[in-house]
Amino acid sequence: MPANAVRLGVVADDFTGASDIANTIAKGGVATVLAFNGAPADLPGDFGACVVALKTRSIPVRDAVAQSVAALDGLKHLGAEQVIFKYCSTFDSTPEGNIGPVAEALAERMGVTGPVVFCPAFPDARRTIYAGHLFVGDKLLSESGMENHPLNPMTDPDLRRWLKRQSKGDVGYLPLATIRAGSEAIRAKLDEEAKAGRKLVVADAIENSDLMALGEALADAPLVTGGSGIALGLAPAHATGKAASIPKVNGAGLVLAGSCSTATLGQVKEYSARHAALAIDAEEVLAGRTTPATALAFIAANRADAPLVYSSAAPDKLKAIQQRHGTEKVAGALEHFFGEVAKQAAASGIRRLVVAGGETSGAVVTALDLRMLAVGPEIAVGVPAVAALDQPLALALKSGNFGGPDFFERALAALGDA
Repeated sequence: MPANAVRLGVVADDFTGASDIANTIAKGGVATVLAFNGAPADLPGDFGACVVALKTRSIPVRDAVAQSVAALDGLKHLGAEQVIFKYCSTFDSTPEGNIGPVAEALAERMGVTGPVVFCPAFPDARRTIYAGHLFVGDKLLSESGMENHPLNPMTDPDLRRWLKRQSKGDVGYLPLATIRAGSEAIRAKLDEEAKAGRKLVVADAIENSDLMALGEALADAPLVTGGSGIALGLAPAHATGKAASIPKVNGAGLVLAGSCSTATLGQVKEYSARHAALAIDAEEVLAGRTTPATALAFIAANRADAPLVYSSAAPDKLKAIQQRHGTEKVAGALEHFFGEVAKQAAASGIRRLVVAGGETSGAVVTALDLRMLAVGPEIAVGVPAVAALDQPLALALKSGNFGGPDFFERALAALGDA
């Protein structure tokens, strides 16, 4: 085991989700490092938690399982006593996977025989679970806009039914009344589900106190799954009291937005009203008429204004483009575009980088070849400031749905000065 061992490990299925749960853990008093595309062999400092950010949410099941198991092995090598499999608080997946197959593979690798809890609830971001159904605010998941997701449309809010389609066995249930009855009642119910042969169990949660109760009951569970909220109750057992902090990085700023979520569309509108902004048309990128050089010239001309480059578009427009060219082709072209823009912008001296969208964030982090980031204070719910450990670069990696209308300006200010 390395000299700098961790107690809590996380396997996250996308980069912004990894940043999100790292933020929750750090706020819980655990010094946290964010690692990309696999667990490091050792850590450059005293960290209590390591979050491994993968890009496995929308790839083939077999690949997602292989990468997740490899990340688990790395975390166990670092000393992790408890592992969280983190996925989106809107349970982004298809009927085939990848949430169910990955969770089952991790449980098998760890020799877990008892039920594994699934709880993507994140009340601070208005994601709640009641009667096994996932709500976004006051709307069922299937009526929240997630039914229009370009890669993982969520058309069924019943998590037990959705998870059962992805997994091998029946799916159990922890109702809210049991959660509210406390940790002993939760453990007793889990024992019942185990005797009934149900190895995967969906848990209700509508308030943070519900997540705290779950955390108390699952303090000794080797494997837990959920959204970032699940770490609220689990982090205290691993807390050292060390506050999350990173040095502010001064220098030019840039915002890149590839998400088409309602929240990001509002943020683009708000920011572009006061800052230079360049809209990227996916079809122009596919045709080769808009290239990274196009965006880089715009960034250079507006460097002092912390410009915005975005491909965010209304869902109906994006869907039409995908139907003409293919979803994977469009996504791949835009990810390559933003990755190359970020890489060359950083080489030119951009030091503060705000990125909106999980796939876009993954492309940017990969292109920049970032291996580990220290996790700092929270900018908005679910979004911390992070800083590279080997270069003067600070980032905010935002899930598409997170943050208020003024998020981009707030994030740049949190990362440092111009």
